[in-house]
Amino acid sequence: MIRFFVTRPIFACSIALLMVVAGVVALVTLPIAQYPQIVPGTVTITSSFPGASAAVVSDTVTTPLEQQINGVDGMTYMSSNSTANGSSSITVTFDIGYPVDLGAVGVLNRVQAALSQLPETTQKIGVSIREASPDINMVINLHDTTGKYDDKYLDNWAQINLIDALYRLDGVGSVNNVGGLFYAVRIWLDEPKLAAMGISVDEVIDAIEFQNFDSAVGLIGAPPVSGAPAFQYQLNALGQLPEVERFEEIVVRVGDDGQIVQIKDIGRAELGAVDYQKTTKLDGDSTATIMVFQRPGTNALELSRDVQDLLADLTPMLPEGIRFTITHNNNDFVTTSMIELVYTLLEAIALVVIVVFVFLQNWRTTLIPVIAIPVSLVATFAALAIFGFSINTLTLLGLVLAVGLVVDDAIVVVENVERQLEAGLSRRDATLKAMREVTSPIIATTVVLMAVFIPSAFSPGITGQLYNQFALTIAFSVLISAFNSLSLSPALASVFLTHTPREDRIAPFRVFNRAFDGLGDGFGRLVGAMTRRFAWLVVIVFGVLLALTWQRAATIPTGFVPDEDQGFFFIAVQLPGGAALDRTDAACSAIATLVKENPNVRYANAIAGMDFLEKYADTSAGFVVVTLEPWSDRTTPESKMPQIVDTLVSEARTVPGVACHPLMPPPIPGLGAVGGFQFEILDHRNQGTAALSAITQTFLTAARARPEIASVATDLRNDIPQLFLDIDRVEAQRLGLRMEDVWKTLQVYLGSLYVNNWNKYDQVYQVILQAEGVDRMTPEDIGRLRIMNRDGEAVPIGQFTTVNEIISTNNIPHYNIDHAAMVVGRPAEGYSSGQAQIAMEAVAASVLSPAGFQHEWTGTVYEAIEAGDVQPYIFLVSLIVIFLVLSALYESWTIPLVIILSVPLAILGAILALEWRGLALDVYGQIGLLMLFGLSAKNAILIVEFAIRLRDEGRGILESAMEAARLRLRPILMTAFAFIFGVLPLVLADGPGANARHSIGTTVVGGMIAATFLSLLIVPVLYVIIESLRERLSGTTTASSRSA
Repeated sequence: MIRFFVTRPIFACSIALLMVVAGVVALVTLPIAQYPQIVPGTVTITSSFPGASAAVVSDTVTTPLEQQINGVDGMTYMSSNSTANGSSSITVTFDIGYPVDLGAVGVLNRVQAALSQLPETTQKIGVSIREASPDINMVINLHDTTGKYDDKYLDNWAQINLIDALYRLDGVGSVNNVGGLFYAVRIWLDEPKLAAMGISVDEVIDAIEFQNFDSAVGLIGAPPVSGAPAFQYQLNALGQLPEVERFEEIVVRVGDDGQIVQIKDIGRAELGAVDYQKTTKLDGDSTATIMVFQRPGTNALELSRDVQDLLADLTPMLPEGIRFTITHNNNDFVTTSMIELVYTLLEAIALVVIVVFVFLQNWRTTLIPVIAIPVSLVATFAALAIFGFSINTLTLLGLVLAVGLVVDDAIVVVENVERQLEAGLSRRDATLKAMREVTSPIIATTVVLMAVFIPSAFSPGITGQLYNQFALTIAFSVLISAFNSLSLSPALASVFLTHTPREDRIAPFRVFNRAFDGLGDGFGRLVGAMTRRFAWLVVIVFGVLLALTWQRAATIPTGFVPDEDQGFFFIAVQLPGGAALDRTDAACSAIATLVKENPNVRYANAIAGMDFLEKYADTSAGFVVVTLEPWSDRTTPESKMPQIVDTLVSEARTVPGVACHPLMPPPIPGLGAVGGFQFEILDHRNQGTAALSAITQTFLTAARARPEIASVATDLRNDIPQLFLDIDRVEAQRLGLRMEDVWKTLQVYLGSLYVNNWNKYDQVYQVILQAEGVDRMTPEDIGRLRIMNRDGEAVPIGQFTTVNEIISTNNIPHYNIDHAAMVVGRPAEGYSSGQAQIAMEAVAASVLSPAGFQHEWTGTVYEAIEAGDVQPYIFLVSLIVIFLVLSALYESWTIPLVIILSVPLAILGAILALEWRGLALDVYGQIGLLMLFGLSAKNAILIVEFAIRLRDEGRGILESAMEAARLRLRPILMTAFAFIFGVLPLVLADGPGANARHSIGTTVVGGMIAATFLSLLIVPVLYVIIESLRERLSGTTTASSRSA
């Protein structure tokens, strides 16, 4: 095959160009994303029971739904929240790779079976089931810059004109209009007037239901009729009321004397809101804050573009003084990090070209490896398209690392052709002879690299998903590079490669060559001396290095994936339990004002009345979404994310009466609600909310004392002032009251009651009954409310009830049906997520277990645990595959052993480099280690392969090892320096996504340096020792190692 391409160079060039064309076509069509689809799908089930307490919602809504949903096909775990504003939210997380649409169908079927068990009001409002991701893809603010419009108008303009349009976009999982001030016809009842007139709430409800109701009133002239009418008429009548004002005209009662009582006589009607639980502000202005959550399995960048196009289309419709502002767009981080990776790729190519030119010292010679880079990399995009991959962080990292690999084989070819040209052969003869010598090493190294990467691509769990696209990207590029090195490179070498005598080269190159020749001769003699005199000392040193590798590998901090500066974060705000919304709004606004004064902050979006972690309504909680200036404007040390977070949170804590803690976005979008770790404390024995809250606080205190933990917090609060209404049921019945009337009256006056619907602006709104605010201001007002008994008398509630103050919770969370408390936290500076995980486990063992509580990890840590500690097995399998492949290639059991023994040296260098930079061995570092298996084996193969060839020519073991070390020194150092300099931009990276690049870059650079310099010294010695032992044990002195 080699001769065919050497004699037909145009054919070889045509094949290369066809591969490039295919790669370019694929490049413009491949989707772009931060990560491939590696996160588990989630389905959320939301419902409500207005006016109910958290405990009632938990017992009557959440628990029946959970019991039916539990165990649905594909489910991994399930969490829920039942809140004091009557809301129930259940999130079902599915296995990675399980189709989320199939999961949603399974959940829907289970929910249908539970509907009959739910309260009538909940059934009437409905149960919503949506595929969703916890990842906030975008935050849009519709804000007023004039002060003319209030929050209610902004929320509803967004709901009418924007929200429905967003849901029609492909990729939208859910949309949260955070303020929630959606229009509703609010009928505010004047309780004293109802009592004075002897009107019960049931009469009001019946009047609204029957007088605001669309009905089919029929047809005139519709067959069958007698005769033959000329026309058929549809009969219409006013059923549902067209305007809010008409609700005040509803007749509630007609007296015996014909006198009527209307709604306006006992209350008033207005276009109000469903609830008034939350407020939102942007830089102090009224705003509607809309959070867009991505549907799992869709393209984040396409979603971002679609949303921006939609906003551009809606902008001309905006009232004067109102405008859209995108305060957070995940696309910014993804796009910027992708651009940074492309720059890194170009820098790597430039550095590799420089290194190759310094060693080859001829533009013609340099051009051949340089051509191999774009041909191999661009053609790789075609392979990515065939396998359904995307352009993402992992594939681009793979291409950056592949730069040094794809140039290696071409360097080996041209360097050997150069050496043959020095011997006086013609271009064609030199090429053919050189290829006879290097074809076997090229095939061997390629097979070894493929043997490393392909098995790792099939690893289980999320770790395997991360390995998959990275590993296969490199495998594709290496395979294409090997083909080019056996086709295009020799063809080009035979056409225009020329030899320039060393004495004719410029002075710096002559000095470089003389030094390198001296180094090669000296190195050969050093190998000989070490082998003859210090062989066993080398073995002892090698053993010490192996022990050191094992010891450092066992103690280096580990992690999953590093946190990144994504350009935004959250400040969670908590006030004392039961704090009024106005207090929380003022606190959040004060924090936002402080935050906005920092020059590194672009937007401060304050949201009061909502718990960030679980997204439930809580008047004493809130958060601030802090969006930072672009990364290019934050280049000083104090403008980096960790420093900004510490500064801003410290300033926020100066606001009186407020507890604040920072929350980072998750490093992998969609994998958990926040960065750091998520941890569930479980009350499996059902010891109660008070006990769960107490043990959680004890746990938090112990965790905060650990140096590995920077911050830790929970969303479980058991300090909320509440009232308990003690009802004397016997006395109520003695007074002529039915308990159902008591419950309904309390719900209407104090909690609100959804009666029926009202249509306006092409939307369906609720009609809601509730007492005027003046009648429900204080606990004493409860006793003054009256209920009509069976004799038509108004009975004050205070006659048969007692109001007691209690302390309770406003949210009852569950995890896999058990009562639970979510704990979130992040590692301290200088500690890895793995060390933080070990610390949390230790605290759990000392605090939770003795008290009878259990714990579970969720989010990122859960997925990492579920994947298992598979890395050692992956490494072991890779080593076994390498050994067996090499054994098959060389028909020897000893030669592969020599090559495999070079791998621990690379691992040691990688671990020491990570420790030197204070980095943890995370997934990216593990991928780098895997890559070093192939790279270190590749260097050893270049030495061993030539030693075998010299042995086949009849030379002795020691002479062959010395000559192979001398001859291969230059190409090994050339390829090593090309690879190291190609990866150096990853080591020095800055900006978005830099932490991942630091991890993998530091690993492979440190490992490659160790593999190169230690292997050059140790591998030849090990070859001599092992081959000598083989000959002694086998009793043969055959020149060919392949006979072993």
